[in-house]
Formats: sequence, C-alpha cells, structure tokens
Amino acid sequence: MTIKNGIVPAKYYEVSYKKSNLITNLLSLLGKIKKHPTALIGMLTIIAYILMAVFAPFISPYSVKYSDLSARLLPPVWSGGTWAHPLGTDQVGRDLLTQIIYGSRISILVGFLTVLISASIGTFLGAIAGYYRGTVDTVISRFADFLLSFPFLIFAVGVMAVLGPGFWNLILALTFKSWVEFFRLVRGEVLEEKNKEYVEAAQALGRSNGAIIVSEILPNIFQSIFVLATLRMGYMIIMEASLSYLGLGVPPDIPTWGSLINSGRNHIFDAYWISTLPGIALVILVLSINLFGEGLRDILDPRLKVEGSE
Repeated sequence: MTIKNGIVPAKYYEVSYKKSNLITNLLSLLGKIKKHPTALIGMLTIIAYILMAVFAPFISPYSVKYSDLSARLLPPVWSGGTWAHPLGTDQVGRDLLTQIIYGSRISILVGFLTVLISASIGTFLGAIAGYYRGTVDTVISRFADFLLSFPFLIFAVGVMAVLGPGFWNLILALTFKSWVEFFRLVRGEVLEEKNKEYVEAAQALGRSNGAIIVSEILPNIFQSIFVLATLRMGYMIIMEASLSYLGLGVPPDIPTWGSLINSGRNHIFDAYWISTLPGIALVILVLSINLFGEGLRDILDPRLKVEGSE
C-alpha cells in the first residue's frame, strides 16, 4: 500500500471502510418496504405484472395469433359478454385479455432495457465529468443541455422516423436522450462526494482515480441512481406506448398496449373496451412503479425526511 510523501495525516486514520453484505442490505431493504404501505403495494403490483409477462404463454387463454372474425367486437363479461372472452374481443376477433397479457412483455422489456442502458451511460459520463471536470465536463454538459432543449416525445418521434419501426430502434431512440437525467444526477453527486474525507483518504493511500470512482464514490450514490431508475422506468413505458400508438414502435404484428389503444380509437363509443382496458393496464403499471419509486426515495434518502420536517 503506497502512501504519498510517506505521511498520512492523523484524521485519515479515523476513516473506516465498511464492506456491507449485499444479502443483508437487501433483506433490510425488504423489511423497510414492508413498513411502507405504498411502496409495498407498488412492489407487489410490479411483481404481478412481471410474472404475467414471463408466463404469458401459460396463463393467456388463447394464442397471441388467435383471431375469430365471427366473434369480433364481443363486449366484456360485465357488459353482457361471455366467459370465453372475459375482457371482450377487438374488431378482428382477437381476445383482448390475451393481447393485454402479451402486450405487457414489450412495455416491461422496453422500460427495463432503456433504463438499464441509459443509467449505465449516464453514470459513466456523469462520474467522469464530475470527478475530472475541465474540458471533458464542459463538452458533455453542453451536449446534454442541447438534448434537453428538445421535448422528449418529439425527439423520439424524429429518431424513429429516421430509423424506422423496430424493437432495437425503439430502444435506441429512447436511450439517445434518456441518459441525460442520470448524467446530471451522477455529476452533481460526484461533485459533492469528491471533496469528502473518505475520498481524500483514498487519494492519500495512493488509490487510482478509477478505483476511487468505482469503489468509493459510486457505492455511496447508488441509492440515488436506483431511485431515479425506478421512476424513469414508468416514464419510458409511457414513451413506448406513445410511439406504438403513433405506429412508430415495434412492428404491428407484435401486440403492445399503445397499438391496442390506437386500434380501438375508431370504436371508442361502440366498443370502448378495446382502448380503455389496455389503457387501464398501462395506468396501473406506471402508477405502481411511481409509488414504488417514491417509497424507495423515502426509505433510502433520509435527507428528504429531514427537509420535510423543517
């Protein structure tokens, strides 16, 4: 272990590096979530949606390609329909429950991948810009400001118009701008953390800048990144549904909630269920994600509680 100038100031001896156990922290977090009603409800609902998406072929009453023109525009069971199609059928005779179940796959997968890629890019660039500052920080920050000048949906529509419909094109269009939120958060957090004693202690012990960023700073700001990622996932799901509604998402043969809502817009008065029920499924998922994210913020960021009590 190398010590700069052969001397370590006395205050650095007081700094201790505590290695937390991941499983212990996870169990502790779950215990706190159980005591937070809105976070618990949100988490359980999200888990239910994920299970629905994963096991869609086993729980859906029909095949995703099923269509019966003789059963078109059947109402839900509570409006006089049959239990053979509990949520009714659309204008080409597809079972709406099956379409909603399979549609959850695209929404959840797009939301997860977009947030994962955006968080990775934004965290990397934010850490570099916040720690090193200088020209790198200026260039990245000005580019981020440039992207922020465009409304998100309009920007995504423009990118999809150039790239064309497709799953990975949709991921690219959403990721191209969504990393900025993570960049701004991480940059600000790193600027604050880099002047604290534990970072100065690591520098005095001769640790490299990369090791300090990865091993010392990022673990201390991970909670903030995780909370933002949870909240942004709901927004990305809405963006995916919006692009699919406009016909700019995945190919039309793949069911999505946005395309289902769009397909029922001409039947809003005589077959309200085609647009309404996928919309309700979308609202419930996004609301649950937001409830879970807000609950995590209350649990993981004690500073908010202190500020709120003042």
